[in-house]
Amino acid sequence: QVQLVESGGGLVQAGGSLRLSCAASGSIRSINTMGWYRQAPGKQRELVAADTTGGTNYADSVKGRFTISVDNAKNTVYLQMNSLQPEDTAVYYCKARLRPYSSSTYFTYWGQGTQVTVSS
Repeated sequence: QVQLVESGGGLVQAGGSLRLSCAASGSIRSINTMGWYRQAPGKQRELVAADTTGGTNYADSVKGRFTISVDNAKNTVYLQMNSLQPEDTAVYYCKARLRPYSSSTYFTYWGQGTQVTVSS
């Protein structure tokens, strides 16, 4: 059973920082993508940042403020968020594309989400 468990959300004032973590656990053979998405009320879920075999990608709205990093030994992805603004308020979801030991193919898994609220 593979799980993604997120932590690090919370309430912060505009201009502040937060660091999100997402740990993948279970019988994992390999991971080729880990990333973060967010969904604000009334809006569609959108990509924030992703770390893939081809490099890292960021949404234009977070470039220069957010940094994604991966600890491969811990199967953990982090999102360092600096200079937070009220428009960054959303539920942040971790996503991983990985191959369990029991499978010959890759599957996509999602975390349960963590709330980030930025007050003005």
